[in-house]
Amino acid sequence: MKTALVLALALAVTGCATYQAPQMAAPTAILAPKPILGNGGKYMSPYTEDGTVAVWVEKGRSASAGSAVGGFLGAQAGQKMAEQIPFFGGIIGQAVGEKAGRAVALQMVGGEEFIRANSDLSFNTVQDLAVYMYAKNSAHKDFAEALKLTQEIYPELKTAYYPAIYAAPTIAAK
Repeated sequence: MKTALVLALALAVTGCATYQAPQMAAPTAILAPKPILGNGGKYMSPYTEDGTVAVWVEKGRSASAGSAVGGFLGAQAGQKMAEQIPFFGGIIGQAVGEKAGRAVALQMVGGEEFIRANSDLSFNTVQDLAVYMYAKNSAHKDFAEALKLTQEIYPELKTAYYPAIYAAPTIAAK
């Protein structure tokens, strides 16, 4: 019995020691999804077909400050709700904050119509947008800023970005 316990413990420790976290593939090793040419998709790319940032990204360089204000207002609303409804108030406040932040960011870049009018690549899923941006645009000098702004316009990109990249097919797997 004692030997079985020691053996089980040794196997558990060995299993923990050999576990490796998944590695994110290099952008050049990712198979980028094919974008929709034009603005017919649900998610607009912050980059144009020629690899430059879209006009709405240029216009929205100050949008992150506006979004932070929206997020702050939402957090304040959430805090007030939390006083009334313990657990759910914070969840509702976060949703309000994201919605307010998105509204402010949209206003700062000229609105949804302006984004659509000044985008020549789009995607039907946020996952395709994430993978394409990583594979095709992550070496761009303004990538961090473009990603942050795009995440403010499409808050679901914040949580979808890394899982989509980890799940993306690679050239080696093809």
